[in-house]
Amino acid sequence: MARYVAYFRVSTEKQGKSGLGLAAQHSLIERFLSDGDEVIAEFVEVQSGKNDERVELWKAINHAKRHDAKLLIAKLDRFSRKVSFIASIMEQGIGLVVAEMPNATDFQLHIFAALAQEERRLISERTRNALAEAKKRGVQLGKNGKVLAERNRKGADERAEALRPIIMPMVEQGLSLSEIARRLNGLGVRPVRGGRFHTEQVRLILQRFRLI
Repeated sequence: MARYVAYFRVSTEKQGKSGLGLAAQHSLIERFLSDGDEVIAEFVEVQSGKNDERVELWKAINHAKRHDAKLLIAKLDRFSRKVSFIASIMEQGIGLVVAEMPNATDFQLHIFAALAQEERRLISERTRNALAEAKKRGVQLGKNGKVLAERNRKGADERAEALRPIIMPMVEQGLSLSEIARRLNGLGVRPVRGGRFHTEQVRLILQRFRLI
């Protein structure tokens, strides 16, 4: 039996509200956990991976220290792609466990972080070059992104409305968000990207209903 403090990071406020980034990370952690393991607390950060100012992360680290628990993250790139940052966290005297690579040693995590850091640099360089070429050709940048964002928003509204007949009776019974999530999972209802419902996803649906 192991005790963990789970830390999740999403890059933008919009991604956090959608629940999509969080849902994927939750699924990885759920698959990692064994019978008897306990997640004693969860901390969610809305912050770019380029920014090392992580208020929620330090809360998670301090909580893990106080309760003799390990820090559990879903993926290394959701944590950081900077070798120096990951090394500084490992020096805090707590165990860092990555659900996606549970058997990785500290040395291997450093290697993976170095590879991720280089990958980020190459992606950034390719993106800058592609945007520069598109601009030369007179391409209007950002137009497709706006169309896609509107399409995603409408899709989320439609999915929420489809769940209204199931969720509203639970709300009227005064059930908590976690209990609603548990009952949805028990009924076999699945989020659009698969996996299981969590408290945050239920909260986002009720926000679309303007109930919270």
